[in-house]
Amino acid sequence: MPNGFELLQSLINGLGVGLVYGLIAIGFCVIYNASGIVNFAQGVFVMLGGMFAHTLLTRLGLPMLAAAVISIVLVAMVGVLVQVLVINPMWQRKAPLFAIILATLAVQLLIEQIVILTLGDQPRTYPEFTLGGPLKLGPIAIGYQLFWILGCGAVMVVALQLFFNRTRVGRALRACSQNREAAALLGIPVASMLMLSFALSAALGAAAGILITPTQYTAYSVDGPFGINGFIAAIIGGFGSAPAALVGGTLLGVVQAGAIVFFGAGYKNVVALTILLIVLLFFPNGLFGGWGKRV
Repeated sequence: MPNGFELLQSLINGLGVGLVYGLIAIGFCVIYNASGIVNFAQGVFVMLGGMFAHTLLTRLGLPMLAAAVISIVLVAMVGVLVQVLVINPMWQRKAPLFAIILATLAVQLLIEQIVILTLGDQPRTYPEFTLGGPLKLGPIAIGYQLFWILGCGAVMVVALQLFFNRTRVGRALRACSQNREAAALLGIPVASMLMLSFALSAALGAAAGILITPTQYTAYSVDGPFGINGFIAAIIGGFGSAPAALVGGTLLGVVQAGAIVFFGAGYKNVVALTILLIVLLFFPNGLFGGWGKRV
């Protein structure tokens, strides 16, 4: 049995990972609520965020802030390209939703191969944003990057809530999520809103990848695990509001951290999938399905 300090240390580490899951889950929710599409390429945006940031830091020598901003913009452009080149043509031809979802899986595999050919297949990382850590609280060590994840996650959730509730574009995007046909009759450009949802979702994924890479690593293969856990977090939150998705991701990360301590790292995914089944069986609308307005 682990002692209390070991468990607490693991749960703190799981908190940071869970917040990243939550940001990925918000990306899932943004696209799903705007179109009904589950974008299984969401994990690719996380991977690209970390890979682009590392490339800009190491090859071009840019400062961290500039590398992060440029990486987020570049990944948002990738999201727009996915929507324009893959999703929109299928949408215009009224392809079945199932076919569009499968197309996002194909996009994930394609981008993975492009990354291997252009950036390589070796894992890479970069230093934490604030050097000199970790912060020592007795036997507990808290990396400074956790505070960056907490702070940036909170800022992004608040910004999203303000965007969706206080701006005309945000309200138009919410209208598309509630009834696309009625929104089109009111003059809202539904196709443009779908493009915006992919750009926004990609930017959120990139930010998550940039934040988590200093604590772990990034490589072409991390998109799958991050995408799956972000999807599970979105289901736990109920595909509803941004805070619900963030809480769902946090719960998942903390529970996975506890599973690692008690059962070993091999059971982390088993626990995540078990939680997914339990939520689908007993809480089909998610644990927070009715919490707040939809993103």
